[in-house]
Amino acid sequence: MGSIRSANIKAVARELVEKYPDKFNGDFENNKIWVSKLTDVQTKRLRNMLAGYVTRYWRVKKRREESS
Repeated sequence: MGSIRSANIKAVARELVEKYPDKFNGDFENNKIWVSKLTDVQTKRLRNMLAGYVTRYWRVKKRREESS
C-alpha cells in the first residue's frame, strides 16, 4: 500500500509541474534536484515527498495526454 500525501504536498507539486513543465520528467532523481532548486524546502523528507509526487503526477499526466 502507498502512503497518503497531504493536500499541501499535492498542491505544491502540481503548481511546480504546471509552472515548469520542461524541468520535470518521470525520473525521481532529476525531479529531486529541481524541487531543491525551485523551492525553499528545509528538510530532505519534505523534498523527497514533493519529488515523489511530482514524478507520479507527471507520469499520470503524460499517460492521459497519450490516451487522448
